[in-house]
Amino acid sequence: MWFAFVRMIVFCHTKLHAIVYFYHKIISVAITSIDIIGTGNLAFNLAPALEQAGFVVNRIYGRNAQAARELAGRLYQAAIQPSLDFSDSPSNLFVLAIADDAIEEVSRELILPDKAVVAHTSGSKSLSVLGYTASPHIGVLYPLQTFSKVKKTGFKDVPILIEGDNKYTRKILTTVAGRLSRQVLTADSRQRRLIHLAAVMAANFTNALLHQANQVLQQAGSDLDMLAPLMAETLQKSFTLGPQQAQTGPAVRGDLQVLETHLEMLAGKPQLQETYRLLSQYILDEFYEEAGD
Repeated sequence: MWFAFVRMIVFCHTKLHAIVYFYHKIISVAITSIDIIGTGNLAFNLAPALEQAGFVVNRIYGRNAQAARELAGRLYQAAIQPSLDFSDSPSNLFVLAIADDAIEEVSRELILPDKAVVAHTSGSKSLSVLGYTASPHIGVLYPLQTFSKVKKTGFKDVPILIEGDNKYTRKILTTVAGRLSRQVLTADSRQRRLIHLAAVMAANFTNALLHQANQVLQQAGSDLDMLAPLMAETLQKSFTLGPQQAQTGPAVRGDLQVLETHLEMLAGKPQLQETYRLLSQYILDEFYEEAGD
């Protein structure tokens, strides 16, 4: 009798192991095929990265037919999807790599196969923007990086923020993100919007300021390469010491004479002058007392 009881326990344990293994295999199989909606900067980087990570990209949809053909041509077997009717698609994950303002409209028009998972890639739009999608599984797959069509960007060190409306969706997106990047984080819509705001301030504003600085450099017969060592050191110090400790320059020293001279030099460029004035005043207000003399 005791022997029979032990055999029953072993049998149940084996069956449970098999069920768990089978479940994980189902999850794995479910994400081997992906369709991409969109032909912008992110789509041109994400689709090849997904293939390199071992996924099959089946179809590409884009309102710009030429861009769709170009992206599909860079992939192993992707076909061009002529409409938003994906009802016969073999894929289980549909990624909306499109402009933020288009997500809700496109998601409403999507026709999907049963049990499809739909995810947008926006940092600023909430999960609920997919609320009218014809799918019970909606989520967000947001890579925190800047992308361009003309420059390939790797994903291995890019933080990818995920959100899903249920456990199955989160599992799918976590697995996909984990095959792309070493940094996979769960963030709800509020957290992601704040992180996106910080990213815009840190990256987009900095690039815009470099554009303005380049205009000044051109007046001196120089170019942006002149600033490369300075920018590299500034960023390294900011991430090593923290921005407050790394801040330098005339404003943090309270050197008002230099600030006035710079403003006079920008008199013929009112937009640049105003940018300089606002940022210098911010540094004075935020850092000057802490720096001291």
